Amino acid sequence: MHPAICAYTSELFYDGKLRSKDGLEIQVIKSAGPVKGSGLRFLPVAHAGNQNCSPEEADAVSALVKAILESKATWIDRDGMERPVTLDDILIITPYNAQVFEIQQRLPGARVGTVDKFQGQQAPVAIYSTATSSHADAPRGMEFLYSPNRLNVATSRAKCVSILVGSPLIFEAECRTPRQMQLANAFCRYVEMAEEVQDPGF
Repeated sequence: MHPAICAYTSELFYDGKLRSKDGLEIQVIKSAGPVKGSGLRFLPVAHAGNQNCSPEEADAVSALVKAILESKATWIDRDGMERPVTLDDILIITPYNAQVFEIQQRLPGARVGTVDKFQGQQAPVAIYSTATSSHADAPRGMEFLYSPNRLNVATSRAKCVSILVGSPLIFEAECRTPRQMQLANAFCRYVEMAEEVQDPGF
């Protein structure tokens, strides 16, 4: 992980004890398109009433991936080598199988799956589509959608840039217990530390 991503992961999930390896700060995306540099990004997509599937987010993810590829983006690896960003260099992660299917329909051949599928894997770009419109729409409750482990794995797959795609309403959860506050905090902190992605034209 790039140090900018590691800083978030360390603060939220490892009590500040996780450190990025020396030299990984050179891992960056070079592009004139909507995704460049390194660190955390957020792409807000407004929608309502969606539980485990969001066509709106699937459209946004598809447009974002196509914009990255069409921009002829390159990335610098840990050894300083520059190479093109291909479809295989982009991981697309979501909590729900229904959203995996929705995205696959739009991006045949893309690496799309749930968090469990990509455990232990990494790529220059990782996109996390949350799909659910709000905390009240979460089909398995806050514990699943806001799972710290799921968010940790999804965001830490990225070598250069981690992009969270989601409804702004999921960051406005009505927390009634300390546990719910803890769950929502990791999402809110992500948005605080992230840069908003430029409109990819969808």
